[in-house]
Amino acid sequence: MKTIELTKADFLEKVANYQTMPDQWKYLGSKPAIVDFYAEWCSPCKMIAPILEELAAEYGEKIVIYKVNTETQEELAAVFGIRSIPSLLFIPLTGKPQMAQGAMSKADFKKTIDSLLLGGQ
Repeated sequence: MKTIELTKADFLEKVANYQTMPDQWKYLGSKPAIVDFYAEWCSPCKMIAPILEELAAEYGEKIVIYKVNTETQEELAAVFGIRSIPSLLFIPLTGKPQMAQGAMSKADFKKTIDSLLLGGQ
């Protein structure tokens, strides 16, 4: 698996349709996910990009890792209140998603994926 770039239309179809359900979070995916809000000019974003690619390959079919370019997908960034990047939205299959800001190490990503997204599987 590789990371997947999302547009607003993709997000509404694959992650959550905040237009039809603005007051309620309903994840539309079939696997836990991470959404990386980034920009091309952002150094910390460039630092975690290869880590996310490695994690996408390592976790394979267990999770999905999406990327949202905040420069081209300004509405998505605004809807999620993105003020600093990278911002990472961790989405378990059930329950509320959790946002983390700033670059993370691969070990920290794995710890969060294993505990929050995969429930210690």
